[in-house]
Amino acid sequence: MHFMERYGYALLFWWVLAEQGALPIPSVPLLIAAGALVRAGRMNGPAAIACCLAGALISDSVWFHFGRRRGKSVLRFLCRISLEPDSCVRQTENAFVRYGLKTLLFAKFIPGLNAVAAPLAGDSGVAAPRFLAFDALGVVIWSSAYIGLGFLFSDQLELVLFHARRLGSDLFLLVGIPFAVWILWQFVQRRRILKQLEVARITPEELRLRMDAGEDLFIVDLRSSLGSDSTSLPGAIRLSTDELVADSTQIPRDREVILFCS
Repeated sequence: MHFMERYGYALLFWWVLAEQGALPIPSVPLLIAAGALVRAGRMNGPAAIACCLAGALISDSVWFHFGRRRGKSVLRFLCRISLEPDSCVRQTENAFVRYGLKTLLFAKFIPGLNAVAAPLAGDSGVAAPRFLAFDALGVVIWSSAYIGLGFLFSDQLELVLFHARRLGSDLFLLVGIPFAVWILWQFVQRRRILKQLEVARITPEELRLRMDAGEDLFIVDLRSSLGSDSTSLPGAIRLSTDELVADSTQIPRDREVILFCS
């Protein structure tokens, strides 16, 4: 807290800049600490929010530009660091299709969505001034929420820090071990699912041969309307993943079902 008090504004700017630049260093604890210092009169609230705004807009503008130039390749690169990269692009595209630029107002509260919202906006073709306006408002909402949280619960934060100092290295074991076990479990589950999918996959050439042979196939096009053109496979129905989950009764049980996604 003493270090935060001395270098708080610069620390907020560079930390938020790095996090929005895709480095895995969460800003939330720093924002909450800043809120506690604001309540103690050792930091200025609007100045702290302005530092967060400057850092986030710089990083988001760069990612917006890359999204405009590189499109889906940027999204796949960012999602590759996720434990669930196969669903990362699809889920974020679905959110952007449903809410449009309003996605930027809450994206920073959701880690996966936060990482790809700016390049996704660039890939969608939205104008840069509109992106900056919505993104800036989203940053203000996000930073104000956590700084306000620290402001309201500064006494409890001091108590937590007191107990953390008493626990010392035991705190790392208490938090780090369960987190490492969870990461390992997610990795194992992902490898198991991918192994199952390898058996269930079908190539486009195999599908064409079976369609030409007249086989009774039920083809579902799951591609997002944001990331695909208007063309689809002959006879395929187009559904979003949300529609597929919400109303699975429209999927026949007596025919082989093939899902087309990208």
